[in-house]
Amino acid sequence: MVAVIKFSSSLKNVLNYNESKLKQDVVIKDENGQEKKIKKAAFIHASGYAKDTEKLGYTDKEKRLEKLMQLRESRQRSVVHISLNFDPSEKLDQNRLREIADAYMQKIGFADQPYLVYEHRDAGHPHIHIVSTIIKQDGEPINTHNIGKSVSEPARRQLEDEFKLVKADSRKQKEHFELKPVDTAKVQYGRSETKRAITNVLDTVLPYYNYTSLPELNAVLKHYNVMADQGSEKSRVYKNNGLVYRVLDEQGKMVGVPIKASDLYLKPTMKYLQKRFDINAPLRAPLKQRIKNAIDLALLKSAVTTLDDLQSVLKKESIQLVLRHNKDGSVGSLTIVDHKKKVMFKGSDLHKNYSAAAIQERLRAKTQNQDETQTLQQKQQPAQTAQKQEQTTNPAQQPKVHPRLPAEQKDLPAKQGEKQPVLPSTGRGLLEVLLQPEPGSDQVPFDQPQQKKKRKKKRLHL
Repeated sequence: MVAVIKFSSSLKNVLNYNESKLKQDVVIKDENGQEKKIKKAAFIHASGYAKDTEKLGYTDKEKRLEKLMQLRESRQRSVVHISLNFDPSEKLDQNRLREIADAYMQKIGFADQPYLVYEHRDAGHPHIHIVSTIIKQDGEPINTHNIGKSVSEPARRQLEDEFKLVKADSRKQKEHFELKPVDTAKVQYGRSETKRAITNVLDTVLPYYNYTSLPELNAVLKHYNVMADQGSEKSRVYKNNGLVYRVLDEQGKMVGVPIKASDLYLKPTMKYLQKRFDINAPLRAPLKQRIKNAIDLALLKSAVTTLDDLQSVLKKESIQLVLRHNKDGSVGSLTIVDHKKKVMFKGSDLHKNYSAAAIQERLRAKTQNQDETQTLQQKQQPAQTAQKQEQTTNPAQQPKVHPRLPAEQKDLPAKQGEKQPVLPSTGRGLLEVLLQPEPGSDQVPFDQPQQKKKRKKKRLHL
């Protein structure tokens, strides 16, 4: 199981997102492989409401949560929207889904809060959506700081054991729920498919990535085949500060129909984005150093000599280089996206040494140094080879060592110009005489203490 927690300032948007699916159809295959049409979603459970689940209308659902939110109107993003995602192999009926939802909300501290549970059927895996608020009956908000890591993750693991669910700790299992680029083949001719594909990407990117301009946002959106477009400066959309979202194909060309920002779930208009720009700006400074370190370390690798090499190495660190080319094909600027820390920077915003021009110059200088070193080694190699051959073929050049010296003494180089003294009596060198073993027994003198013989006293014979 994978749990995803999001916060919103608009209860109406969150409710409409789930309620609209109750009216839409989706075609699925049953156990026999036969296609059948069902609703994209079902409202399966409500907790903390006076009426039974099946008797609740839209107004009942909204007013109960809205009443609590009015107790702390100054609190932004007080709506909580949770999705619990299960493995595609799991077959969970609505009773089981209700039990899991109740257990999860209790473990994360929302048992006393009113909440709504929807079953969604428009994805390749079973999942439910839970809508609630963080404002309690006394007007105080529930502490949600680091709730995902500190509270939700332990609760998720406990539920996997209690309900015998497929565990999502392995990397392979988590990949089922990772955001993937939009499949452009499915959205070229349908507005509803385009809208849903764009919404899935924006729901994952807009609330969590740290961007401060539209080009920075597009640097990460293009990774998922989506683009936020204001049009040209002369267009009506641009003049009215409007915004549309488009799907891109693999070549970066726009396909399908554009979707107005105001028609999407989060209402990600320019007004919404400008607020995000202002919030994100002061939060980015501590996130620079990881990117700078990754680039510096990558440039130290001998194999990294081009921008393509640099992109490949950084990709392993979840860092993406997004290049913008001039009309002549040269690289005009670059944006660096850190998908791990969910932040992006123009290269020059990190430091002047990380601009597009500076990085290309560092790569050129590195390549030049490597070429010069290789050329120098190639020039030195013939001379070194010739010197070795000369020493091998001309023994007179080798230092003379007395043949009877021990091996360890032969290896000692004689000082240049130094002569060994010769004893006239033997005609041998002093060093040779000193190292000559003594003739005679191999027994070490005084190896064993000698015992003194007792002298017999002469006895007097009377």
